[in-house]
Amino acid sequence: MSAPSILSAELRLLLRSGRNLLALILLLLLSGAAVWAGIAEIGHQRATIERVEAEQTRDLAAVAAANAGPEGDPGYNAYYAFMLTQDPPPPLAFAAIGQRDLQPYVLRVRALGLQAQLYDSETYNPELALPGVFDWAFVLIYLLPLVVIAIGHDLVTGERETGRFRLLLSLPGSGLWRRRIGLRYGAVLAALGLPLIAGAIVMAAPVSGIAIMLAAAAFYCAFWFGVAMLIGASLRTSATSAAAMVGCWIVLTLLLPTLANAAIARSVPVAKGIDLTLAQREIVHRGWDIPKDETFERFFVNHPEWRGKEAFEGRFHWKWYYAMHQVGDEAVADEVADYRASLAEREDLTRKLGLILPGVGTMTVLHRIADTDIAGQLAYQDSIAAYHARLRGFYYPYLFDDRSFTRDDFARIPRYEARATTGTPDLGSLVALGILALLGLAIGSQRVAGLSGRPRSKFRERGNRGLM
Repeated sequence: MSAPSILSAELRLLLRSGRNLLALILLLLLSGAAVWAGIAEIGHQRATIERVEAEQTRDLAAVAAANAGPEGDPGYNAYYAFMLTQDPPPPLAFAAIGQRDLQPYVLRVRALGLQAQLYDSETYNPELALPGVFDWAFVLIYLLPLVVIAIGHDLVTGERETGRFRLLLSLPGSGLWRRRIGLRYGAVLAALGLPLIAGAIVMAAPVSGIAIMLAAAAFYCAFWFGVAMLIGASLRTSATSAAAMVGCWIVLTLLLPTLANAAIARSVPVAKGIDLTLAQREIVHRGWDIPKDETFERFFVNHPEWRGKEAFEGRFHWKWYYAMHQVGDEAVADEVADYRASLAEREDLTRKLGLILPGVGTMTVLHRIADTDIAGQLAYQDSIAAYHARLRGFYYPYLFDDRSFTRDDFARIPRYEARATTGTPDLGSLVALGILALLGLAIGSQRVAGLSGRPRSKFRERGNRGLM
């Protein structure tokens, strides 16, 4: 029988089982639904950004019309003139949303203290955030192994139970199990990957990024087929094999990652961002009760170019007020650095965890290439900080040189420019995932090959005894 005929027969055997066909169709539908949900979420985020931009334009125009004039007060206008920053969804975010459903992607800032504004939106409910978002990455990590279990748990045990196992071993050729595993492997990847490719076309996602996502999916799927071969060849019944594989799925995708994340959180404590906001505000509030010269001296440490221009009459001046906010930001700079370093350390430990847990490693690869992980969120915060520095630099000459702020000056206020996408291929995690996949396949294949050899040798031994 020719190779195409053999493959055609194996395909008919695969699809003849209602369970296998149902599992593949269900995976295809779930993958399609996840891609559709991801595209819808990205569309919602883009619509939110456009809506906020329109409101921002009207709000700034209203401030300009109401407060600016020939003798306009720069401090008053800077106080009420919020400026928009936004982080548009990266092209691959529809497949792996990551942190974008938890962290802000639109933030309005003004020339006051940055830390009091940066973390003011950290108000999501952690219990609601715990289940995660339903996207293509979720289907890959948590649901694909269940499909592999459904169609792969009885590859060996099913033949034993039907009495065909010894007959199959007696057939010439050694590619039977490779064909069966390869056919099921390709069917699962097709059901999972075709909706992703369709979504990539709709979203105009980069081909290289989609290729890396598919490579990660291929490695992850290969690992689970290796597990299926190993367990199927080690146990006698299909029910026991299925139960053992479900147990492996629970341990590898749910239990161990949860315990490891708890250990990481315990070993690397991270304060909440809102704590930085409160610390900065306490320093600002304290500024009302201390001599103004003390505030200015602390301000001049990092802004000596304004020394000698701090004098003013009366009890209040905007230059002192904005200097007080800047001092508040600088006073918590070390705490901010520690906070960001702790987040980066947790991310690094999670990445190292992915070197031995395939689910964690796959998630790391997907979120990094999609630029939706903690690193992407910190990059957005960095761009906000850089813009805030430009904003303060724009207003300080008006404040310290006592220049009036006219209506025309509103058009000169710096505008935020969205950051460039920083998604990169995590080659280390991808290589580690590939090694885990190869190990799983190698061990599973060796187990099946060993099983194929033992019955034959016993059969020959019995035959030789009968001839003697």
